[in-house]
Amino acid sequence: MTLLEMSVEYAASAAALRLRIAELRAAERAAPDALTARQYKARINALLPLLQEARELAALTAHYYDRRNRHYEQDVS
Repeated sequence: MTLLEMSVEYAASAAALRLRIAELRAAERAAPDALTARQYKARINALLPLLQEARELAALTAHYYDRRNRHYEQDVS
């Protein structure tokens, strides 16, 4: 699998996570009681770092070989 193909997979994962978070937010708003709402909120909070990571990895793998994208390199001098 190439990095560009991996990028597509990470972007798809991010899209699925965004959708699930939106569903959980709707369920949180419609929750019948505060305990249920807190449980939805906890699940949302657990998914947010995964979403951020998937977005970052999609961007990194999509542009890994771009010459303009050198901020990931370390100074070796």
